Amino acid sequence: MTPPVEALSPASTAVATATATAGTRKRRRSLRSNTTPPLQTPINNSNPNPGWTPLPLFPGDLSLPLTFPTGQTFLWKQTSASPLRFTGPVGPHLISLSTTPNPNELSYLLHSSHSLPHLAASSLLSFLNYSIDLSRIWEEFSAVDPRFSRLLVYLRGARVLRQDPVECLFQFLCSSNNNIARITKMVDYLASLGRKLGSVGGYDFYEFPSLECLAEVSEEELRAAGFGYRAKYIVKAVEVLQSKPGGGAAWLESLRELDLQDVIDALCTLPGVGGKVAACVALFSLDQHHAVPVDTHVWQIGTRDLLPELAGAKMSPKLCSRVADAFESVLLHMSDDCIQGWVMPFFIHELM
Repeated sequence: MTPPVEALSPASTAVATATATAGTRKRRRSLRSNTTPPLQTPINNSNPNPGWTPLPLFPGDLSLPLTFPTGQTFLWKQTSASPLRFTGPVGPHLISLSTTPNPNELSYLLHSSHSLPHLAASSLLSFLNYSIDLSRIWEEFSAVDPRFSRLLVYLRGARVLRQDPVECLFQFLCSSNNNIARITKMVDYLASLGRKLGSVGGYDFYEFPSLECLAEVSEEELRAAGFGYRAKYIVKAVEVLQSKPGGGAAWLESLRELDLQDVIDALCTLPGVGGKVAACVALFSLDQHHAVPVDTHVWQIGTRDLLPELAGAKMSPKLCSRVADAFESVLLHMSDDCIQGWVMPFFIHELM
């Protein structure tokens, strides 16, 4: 069943370049500083699946099929259709997530860990952006624009992940001008350079390699593995990151404390990173919940509903920035939290 296609009301909100007020910046900082609460789910002795632990999230807060196979990460795989399960690495932990129809709950299973197992739960909740109250956010958006309440039937539970920045960056360096199948193959190759965590459902899973491990791979090896021109950018990006004072991983994590434009500018100094890749990394790993990555889908909707004067224009970094600002300007009025990037699945779903 396909939801109705409805346009944004072009005149309902003045579209202008989004200017962050002091209050907006304060709310953004507050949202980024949220810490993941400890997992305190009591043991369910009647659990029919030994080893599985309930998550403090309802399926309405986390839809596995609307979160994992959507292009945020290419490291998680569907390892079972019934019950529905997805499996992937969270740092040194190999974890499966499952939705069970009776009772209607989400559970996780820790397969293996190269760290303290009790840290797996808090790492998983951080990865799932557990501190973001998704249901409340959609209620706020639906109250302002009834279109959200209609689309919510189809897209409830689509979450934005909070990935490790190194892992996220190199996945999206593989995504440039690429298709899902090739991106997945490239990301799997990079992941295989890390420590193996185990095998589930016919897939091998690895802890994503450190910059030190990635530095051991040559451009020639990557080209032979099918990376094409991206091989050069990956090798050079590793070199630049390793030259950062304190290390590249720490430098990337420090970007979580900056405002969005500073984050985008910093990421774009890395080889192979343009505006779209930078926005994806910012949204999916650096707590920049208001980042709006502009791809062809977002461009089509933005030029149709928000900036019709750009209809027919060729996508360029400057014009993509205008489209992103237009989305941010409209959505900024819909919620006290700056989570514009979380709303993009609603718009993209119109074109599917």
